[in-house]
Amino acid sequence: MLQSPRNFLRSLFDAAVAAADPMVTVPRHLPAKPKGRTLVVGAGKASAAMAAALEQVWDGPLEGLVVTRYGYGAACRQIEIALAAHPVPDAAGEVAARRMLERVGGLTADDLVIALISGGGSALLPFPAPGLTLDDKQEVNRLLLASGMPIRDMNVIRKHLSAIKGGRLAAAAAPARVVTLVVSDIPGDDPALVASGPTLPDDRSPKDARAIVARYGLQLPPAAAAWLANDACAAPSPNDPRFARNEVRLIASAALSLRAAADLAESLGVRAHILSDAIEGEARDVGAVHAALACEVASRNQPFQRPALILSGGETTVSIGTAPAGKGGRNSEFLLSFANRITGLDGVNALAADTDGIDGSETNAGAFADGGSALRMRQAGVDPLAALSRHDAWTAFDAAGDLLVTGPTQTNVNDFRAILIV
Repeated sequence: MLQSPRNFLRSLFDAAVAAADPMVTVPRHLPAKPKGRTLVVGAGKASAAMAAALEQVWDGPLEGLVVTRYGYGAACRQIEIALAAHPVPDAAGEVAARRMLERVGGLTADDLVIALISGGGSALLPFPAPGLTLDDKQEVNRLLLASGMPIRDMNVIRKHLSAIKGGRLAAAAAPARVVTLVVSDIPGDDPALVASGPTLPDDRSPKDARAIVARYGLQLPPAAAAWLANDACAAPSPNDPRFARNEVRLIASAALSLRAAADLAESLGVRAHILSDAIEGEARDVGAVHAALACEVASRNQPFQRPALILSGGETTVSIGTAPAGKGGRNSEFLLSFANRITGLDGVNALAADTDGIDGSETNAGAFADGGSALRMRQAGVDPLAALSRHDAWTAFDAAGDLLVTGPTQTNVNDFRAILIV
């Protein structure tokens, strides 16, 4: 290995992101051209980049509308790019969602809808179900984000409180054929959960959604609770004939990105071990487990022999509760927990970052950590244990000079964690 540990880890992150680059993945999964019109719709942090990639390679006319997060736009000639807020939805997202549903109306069986779906689309398509307002949707989103529940449970609830998610967008496009291209940010890669599946039918029931609300003790806004109590909130089911000709193609995922990073590491002489692409749980707890594994390798050369690279992906969570929280996201919180537990340990370097380039509330993708991180934080006047307790990982890593800033990557396959032990 000819690079410094941090340069090595950064090169792995770049390889993981490149493997999910829409310019690479979209051209491999194009559907056949239809007899009629080709309409493009989509939502998510990667949707604008996916639209730009599609325009570059599509041989024929295109039209359509996709919505992405502010700062994630891309230049398109035929497909309109709308911008909206994430993670808490805004009025611009609601306008885009309503316009998108209108655009798919009146299509024929000769027409084709290409749906470009990626993580973040749930917040970017806030079309409230009957009786709900945007304020209700915003409050629900805040409750979900603070609950600590896994993303798959969040999206079950979101589907049942929406007029466009849970397959309703594709149902409105019938009898046109819908081909959905998915960049997955969901542990396990169930495409129906990515962006709450606006073009894919739902196999979860209102009863399932109500059970999740009860399990986490959520106090939903009255209108949302009333709608969820009504079985009319059910989304179209998989046996709905309107979906018979439709197709879904998974074009990028955490598994593929982790494999790309592992291949690069091994080409540089470092044995790579992928723990899982679907790790969930409290970020600080996952960080503690990864730290214990790194310490075992460093001190006892087991279960992996040094030099070793440990890779993992998925989506951890941060349960904030009602106490005031600091700055940061789940990847920096994971890494602060990790850093606190490897203090003074030589030969261990780690990176944790969100593949979309933004971790939580700030502009960093994530951070780096090593055995000296906690000491550097203390020298800069920040207690790393206290910072972890108040969910203020950004402040701690910023003080230590250990933030990773990449800017928006135009893709999103969720968490990327790499730990190098030499």
